[in-house]
Amino acid sequence: MNNFMDMHFLLSTKTAQRLYHEVAAGEPIFDYHCHLNPREIADNRRFPDLAYMWLGEDHYGDHYKWRMMRANGIDERFITGNMEPYDKFLAWAETVPRLIGNPLYHWTHLELQRYFAIDDPLNKASAPAIWKAANEQLQKDESLSVHGIFKKFKVYAVGTTDDPADTLEWHEKIAAAKGTETKVLPSFRPDKVINIDKPGFADYIAQLGKAAGKTIRTLEELLEALRGRIDFFDKRGCRAADHGLEYIPFEPAPAGSNPRSRWGKDVDKTLARVLDGAVVDARSLESYKTFLLCFLGAEYHDRGWAMQLHIAAIRNNNSRAFKDIGPDTGYDAVHDHPVAEKLARFLDLLETAGKLPKTILYSLNFKDFYTLGTIMGCFQGDGIPGKMQLGSSWWFLDHRDGMEDQMKLLGNIGLLSRFVGMLTDSRSFLSYPRHEYFRRILCNILGTWAEAGEIPNDFTLLSDMVRDISFGNALRYF
Repeated sequence: MNNFMDMHFLLSTKTAQRLYHEVAAGEPIFDYHCHLNPREIADNRRFPDLAYMWLGEDHYGDHYKWRMMRANGIDERFITGNMEPYDKFLAWAETVPRLIGNPLYHWTHLELQRYFAIDDPLNKASAPAIWKAANEQLQKDESLSVHGIFKKFKVYAVGTTDDPADTLEWHEKIAAAKGTETKVLPSFRPDKVINIDKPGFADYIAQLGKAAGKTIRTLEELLEALRGRIDFFDKRGCRAADHGLEYIPFEPAPAGSNPRSRWGKDVDKTLARVLDGAVVDARSLESYKTFLLCFLGAEYHDRGWAMQLHIAAIRNNNSRAFKDIGPDTGYDAVHDHPVAEKLARFLDLLETAGKLPKTILYSLNFKDFYTLGTIMGCFQGDGIPGKMQLGSSWWFLDHRDGMEDQMKLLGNIGLLSRFVGMLTDSRSFLSYPRHEYFRRILCNILGTWAEAGEIPNDFTLLSDMVRDISFGNALRYF
C-alpha cells in the first residue's frame, strides 16, 4: 500500500515514476495564462499569513475554495466576510477532510508539502500547528516571497491577464527593476470591448479612449484605438490575447470586414446607437461582436500572437450573491451553448482572409471537446506545429479525470505530442504545484501505455515528449 501522497503519488508504473522524477520534475514552468496581480510581483510581496495566501481578502481570492466552504455549510462571514484570518483558516481546515474526491484535497496538501515541507493532512486537529509552522516560514523564508516562489518553482514566464486600457505600469516596473528572472508578460483581454450588450459598455469605451488618447464615437476610432493599444502591449512583451466568451458569436453582414464595407457601416451604426443609450436588436449586437473578434484576430495574426478563446461559462448565477459580494466569487457554472457551426464559420472567415492566428480553444463543458478538437484540425497549417490547440482542462475540468480525458482525447484525434500543456488560470502564488499534478498525470498516461505494450517503452522517445508538453512546446509556441 502506498503512503498518502508520497513521492510516487499518481504514478502507478515504474516507467511513469522514472518519466516524472528524471524528466518532468526538473522542467521549468511556462504559466502562459494566469490571473496573478502584477503589482504583487513588482512589490515582491511577502504574504502575511496562510489564510491570505489560500483564501484572499476583500473578495479577491480563491473562488474554488469558497464554493466548497459554502457547500460544507460554512457561514459567508468566514469566506468573504470580515472574520479574523485565523478563524477563516480554521473554517477551511474544517472543510478540507470533506474534500476527498475533489482536486482541492490534493492541491491543498501539495501546497503544504512543496512550500512548507508539511506532510501532515490538514484537519481541525492539525490546523493550529500547521498555521504556526507555515506562518513562521512566511515571515522568515525569502523563498516564500513572490520572487522567491518564482525561483523555487523554476517559473520561466507568466502571462498575466490585462485589460486593453491598463497602463501596464507594474509590468514596466518589474522589467526595470530586474528583481526576478521570471518573464512577466501581459496578455490582452478585451472582453469589455466585445461585450457591447453588458451594462457599463459606454463608460468602458470612454475609459479605453482616455487610455488611447482619443475620443471614441465611431467604429474607425474604436479600431484605431484598439490597434494602438495592441501595439502598446506588443512593445511590452505581450504574446497572447485571451477572450472569455459565453459562446463564439457569428453573425456577419455581406461584404468585407473593414469599417467602410457594408458590414462595417452596419456595425458602426450599432456602436453609435449603443453609445447613445438606444436599445439594439440581438442580431446587430452579435454582428458587432463578430466584426470585432475578426478584426482582433487579424491583428493578433500580424504580430504573431496566440489567440485564446475560453467559452462555455455562465456567470453570476446567484443574483443575491452578485449584489452582495460581486463577480468572480464562486457563482459561475458550466454553460451548454451549441458550438460547432459558429466556431467553424468564425475560424474560416479569418482563414479565408489569410489572417487566422495561432489559436487555443478551451471549453468549460467537456461535451465540446470533440467538436473543438475536430474543428481545429481543419485549420492547422502555415508550417506551425500545433498551430491550433485544444486547451488544457480548465476551471471545473482541471481535476485528474478532466486532465486525463482531455489528453487522451487529444491523442485520439490530434497530436498530443504538440500540446502546449498546463496553465494555472489562478490568482494564487500557491498554485504552482498544479503543474506538478498535471505532469504526474501525463507521465502516468504514457508510462501505463508503455508498460501495456501499446507504445514503445523507449525512454528517449517518451522523455522528449514529456519535456515538450511540460515546457518546450509552450516556449516555442509563445
